[in-house]
Amino acid sequence: MAKKPRLMTDAALALVARRFAALAEPMRLRLLHALFDGEKSVGQLVDLSGGTQANVSRHLQTLMDAGVLTRRKVGLQVFYGIGDKSIFTLCELVCGSLEQKHAQHAKSLAR
Repeated sequence: MAKKPRLMTDAALALVARRFAALAEPMRLRLLHALFDGEKSVGQLVDLSGGTQANVSRHLQTLMDAGVLTRRKVGLQVFYGIGDKSIFTLCELVCGSLEQKHAQHAKSLAR
């Protein structure tokens, strides 16, 4: 049985919407996926994501503004990491749900 949702103010709902909006972009999800095993430099994230430096930096800033990432500067390099560990739980819930739905669909097609 699902828990009853907590009552939230309009300001709190706006913050939640902002977090989901930050996650609603494939490149940002690609960047988060690249960071799941630990922090990376911007250059590494550019290589892993296939994006341009400017595009990756813009998406990283959006995720920073939403409170999802941390940033650490060492000399001229900037490293990003997952700052809100609840993102792991959220991704597991969504991915697990999608896997289950697609497995059920595939099973029904095989009959």
